[in-house]
Amino acid sequence: MMFTNDKPIFQQMADRLEDEILAMVYQDDDRIPSVREYAVSLEVNTNTAVKAYEQLARANIIYNKRGMGYYVTPGAREQILQQRRQAFLQEQLPELFRQMRLLDIGIGDVEQAWSNQQQ
Repeated sequence: MMFTNDKPIFQQMADRLEDEILAMVYQDDDRIPSVREYAVSLEVNTNTAVKAYEQLARANIIYNKRGMGYYVTPGAREQILQQRRQAFLQEQLPELFRQMRLLDIGIGDVEQAWSNQQQ
């Protein structure tokens, strides 16, 4: 995984796990990789992975079965979708609209680009 400088690494790891839940790589009550396994696979310090897992556990996206590992909380996918949609509408969409106005891009242009992406 290539990390960027815009967010802490543990946050990017948590986002990636959420992406995997959204993509249904992991579903309700599925076991996710252990902290160590995930740290090794992404070539990061185990403490960084611990922070990512703790953040997801606090957000009720994953839960820990003592001695068994971490699992996806039932309903986590819907929770992530709701949070990300809200963030998109409040944070990213206004900037997109601003750029569209500056560049004189109409909704028809966006619809055309969207349909080209779907093919």
